[in-house]
Amino acid sequence: MRDIFDDIFTKQSHDPVESARRNARPNLRKRFYESASASETAGEGGFAVLLDGKPVRTPLRRPLAAPSPALAQAIADEWNAQVDVIDPARMPLTRLANAVIDAVAERSAPVADDIAKYLDSDLLLYRADGPEGLVAREAQMWDPVLSWARDELGALFMQVQGVMHAEQSQEAIAAARAAIPSDIWRLGAVSVITTLTGSALLALALAHRAIDAEQAWAAAHVDEDWQMAQWGEDALALERRAYRHVEMQAAAKVLELPPPG
Repeated sequence: MRDIFDDIFTKQSHDPVESARRNARPNLRKRFYESASASETAGEGGFAVLLDGKPVRTPLRRPLAAPSPALAQAIADEWNAQVDVIDPARMPLTRLANAVIDAVAERSAPVADDIAKYLDSDLLLYRADGPEGLVAREAQMWDPVLSWARDELGALFMQVQGVMHAEQSQEAIAAARAAIPSDIWRLGAVSVITTLTGSALLALALAHRAIDAEQAWAAAHVDEDWQMAQWGEDALALERRAYRHVEMQAAAKVLELPPPG
């Protein structure tokens, strides 16, 4: 079965975000199993995903397992949803699980560092100087997250008008960085959401349940939605966005897990 899984899911890179978002190869493999299920008892790595009762392995030959039976079953449901062929592009939870197990688990500190790099130039900090409607919309969607970061994390960030970079205080960055999850599953999910939205602050607010996934998604697309409202929809951009939204939903599902401890 090793060759089958190497062919279906390409080897994970050391970039967990890239691993989580990797597309399927053009030649999809035929479905070779009758049913997928989740183990009812925790074993190596958590609750295992099973195909016809046999454990699934990640591309790096580690057990494909999740920290909760519900998440393991959600991954198994992705496998059951495959019909004639196995299409990894339609299996975001499986790809995210592979990334967490094969990449994030071994380099959690660098992953946290990559998330923290967004804080100095976070999407929410750079505001349009016009038109008035866009300025108001950004404030409506983004200011509550900045207020949450200030009040709950002790991280006071400075808003910037325009696109010229302005360095944020190291105290604010350090305070927000301290809120990055250490649990590898939640860390992997925050990494994915940060990359998808361009905002570590949105990802952290979602991880700490200050906002929900759809609020975070809408906040990440304020400018794009404004432009499309003014000039018309971009079909290709919306297609790409729909794919990213599925990735976002998968990462948000991982964040529904109760924090460890």
